[in-house]
Amino acid sequence: MSLSLGSLRDERRYKSQTAEMPFAVGFYLAFRIITVLVSVRIFGADPRTGSEINVALDFLLLLATAFCSIGQVQYPFREMTKLPGIRWALLFLGFSCFSLLWSSTASLPDSVVYWCAMAADFAIVAMLLRAGSVNGVSDSLMKGFIWGALAMAVIAWIMPAESDLRLGDDELLGPNQIGYTCAFAFFFAQYLIREKGEKLRLPAFALAVTLLRTLSKTTIAAFLVGEGFLLLTDKSISRRYKILISLATVSVVAAFWSLLTSYYVVYTNAGNQSETLSGRFGIWAYFLAEAVQQPWIGHGFDSAWKVIPPFGPDQFEAAHAHNELLQLFYAYGVAGFCMFIGIYGSVYRHIRRLAPGPLKTFFLSFLLFVFVRGIADTDRFDLSLPLWAIVLVSVLVEHVRTTTEESSDISLARRFHLATKAQSISMITARSVEDAPTQLI
Repeated sequence: MSLSLGSLRDERRYKSQTAEMPFAVGFYLAFRIITVLVSVRIFGADPRTGSEINVALDFLLLLATAFCSIGQVQYPFREMTKLPGIRWALLFLGFSCFSLLWSSTASLPDSVVYWCAMAADFAIVAMLLRAGSVNGVSDSLMKGFIWGALAMAVIAWIMPAESDLRLGDDELLGPNQIGYTCAFAFFFAQYLIREKGEKLRLPAFALAVTLLRTLSKTTIAAFLVGEGFLLLTDKSISRRYKILISLATVSVVAAFWSLLTSYYVVYTNAGNQSETLSGRFGIWAYFLAEAVQQPWIGHGFDSAWKVIPPFGPDQFEAAHAHNELLQLFYAYGVAGFCMFIGIYGSVYRHIRRLAPGPLKTFFLSFLLFVFVRGIADTDRFDLSLPLWAIVLVSVLVEHVRTTTEESSDISLARRFHLATKAQSISMITARSVEDAPTQLI
């Protein structure tokens, strides 16, 4: 009796961890980009306080996840590390940590803390997937990210817009960050709607509208490329549904047309130079010139913010190179270039191993969206496809692939068994027919 009660308690604990902790982690991963803005504009705190809150929450979630994962092993770490994308992510973590030895960062203690926070994100998602079912953890984490992005979007809509009419804050939160988080969450919602039948169409629509409202040119272009690829290549989507999506897109653009035209006037006459294409060319040229001076190992982790001098008359301070490949080359030299090819190449090849179908098309469109966005924007510390997302996508793709193969093997074995059984019956029937005349005689 005590054994059965203990097993029941373990099962309840497992279900609770599978549902609640991944949701909280996903919510935090999306909402945290606005923490600094809220702490400064609403509570009057210093910007550093908001960053400290994010780091503290990161480590708190790491400890909570480790505690909830004790005694639960559904997907061992040794199996995860066999996946090429995760191996490359671990290599990136190790090299970026080692680069702190020669990094030209503005504050080494702060950079160490930021690296630990990035590693904590990776470890949190890995521990969640180790302890719970892949489907349960991934679904719950995606839901949390979607609702965290929606909460962030609501605050962004309420707060005053930037001077160029876009969502965000001129000093604390750029519209590109808001737009990318909304687009990322939209893809998660799309996955859950298509594969799990979740009722998330209204949240997905709100995320798409917020993305357009940010007027983040890079993210919107990447989003259109990814979704366009999905609509053109996914044969499971009906023509009627494609027409409805096109009409909805045209309607939303028409509703925001006056805002778009006003932003165009500001952009062409009084916009921030760093936001123009010529301004981006200037940033790229400077980072490339600096990168070739240390081409083998680069300048190290977090070596741009407050290190690169301000650009243009508006004194724009670049936190990164605004191009993922160039940023990795600047930070880690040739090693960064190799890691870029290895990470995205391994994830792409892993997705290609999936059986042809809607899910494979979806993951390819998602990866295409991330890649296109990285052409003109990236992250200060992490990749455009964050390390925690590499773990999530790699494990989820492998789970789908192996499940499909096992189902195919079972179906093949069942067909072979039925064929063998039918052959045996036919042989017995044939023998009975042959023996019948003899029995009559």
